[in-house]
Amino acid sequence: MVGNRKSGRKRKAAGRCLAAGIGLAVFFTGCGIPIEDNTKVVLTTGFEKDEIFRIEGISCRVPEIMVYLTNTQNQYESVYGSEIWKANAEGVTLEQNIKDTALARIAQIKTMNLLAREYKVELSEQEQEMAAEASAAYFASLNDKEKELMGVTEETILNLYAEYALANKVYQFIIRDINPEISDDEARTITVQHVLIKTYALDGTGARVEYTENAKKKAYETAREVWELARDGETDFEQLIAKYSEDNKGTYSFGKGDMEENFEKAAFNLGTGEISDIVETKYGYHIIKCITTFDRTETDANKVKIVEERKKEVFGQEYDTFVKSLTRNLNEELWDSVTFLDDPEVHTADFFDVYEEYFRE
Repeated sequence: MVGNRKSGRKRKAAGRCLAAGIGLAVFFTGCGIPIEDNTKVVLTTGFEKDEIFRIEGISCRVPEIMVYLTNTQNQYESVYGSEIWKANAEGVTLEQNIKDTALARIAQIKTMNLLAREYKVELSEQEQEMAAEASAAYFASLNDKEKELMGVTEETILNLYAEYALANKVYQFIIRDINPEISDDEARTITVQHVLIKTYALDGTGARVEYTENAKKKAYETAREVWELARDGETDFEQLIAKYSEDNKGTYSFGKGDMEENFEKAAFNLGTGEISDIVETKYGYHIIKCITTFDRTETDANKVKIVEERKKEVFGQEYDTFVKSLTRNLNEELWDSVTFLDDPEVHTADFFDVYEEYFRE
């Protein structure tokens, strides 16, 4: 697959980010991400029995984090199976990665609730009713074993949904006046086809293994052969894709800043129907054919995406400034003891889907 420098996490399989889609850093030490020098952090002091962390006056307790963890765990397993947890990257297991992501996610939402207080943003009565209806529906979907092992009550779920809704509302409040004009040139989207000859493999755990120099040389020779066939025009390019390409996708539509720099630069310099030279990226060697230099439908869609990215940037600046003023306390000992649930009766995975059913615009 060709890399996308702005690729967001594609959920159904793996758990959505906050509906606002803001990718923001983990808040605590011990999660592999450095803290700003002016951030006040206190660890494992004065916590209640099930208190995972505290940000100013807002706490996160074990049942809350278990809702996030358990739903994400089951979303992954429904697609990839339970064997997925054996995978690791640079010594960090996927389970630990999911734990850290869940911690960051719920801390972000609670911090946004503090930010909502600063702006005096509150849920309306109707929104409170929607949160109550959503929590009742989700809680009713849980079996007794799920309620027991996650330690949740309907009040737990209600608080989570209310905080989630308020986080989204304060995001919309802060970016309410941001609506930049995006030109066709800035949002221009092109469509290309390509053949990829890889220069790496994956081992049994899914970790990347770079080709040896000899193997890489053979890959280049194959790429050269494909390039010559593409340039002479006697072989249909789609036939070359079918026969040689090691990407699971042959056609890409994208705008500026979406793809790896080398791939993108070569593609945007092509005219319709032209074939590139051999282009090297971290994935391997590419031979690119331009299908169209301007896609009206995709360009209009890209304008919408760019506007949303600008909104996230503006919110991110506001959020980062606010975060630096907060004291954040993590109960490391308790957090380290939190693990996935391993029980065949625990299969809940639709916490965020239920939210969207009730808060759909």
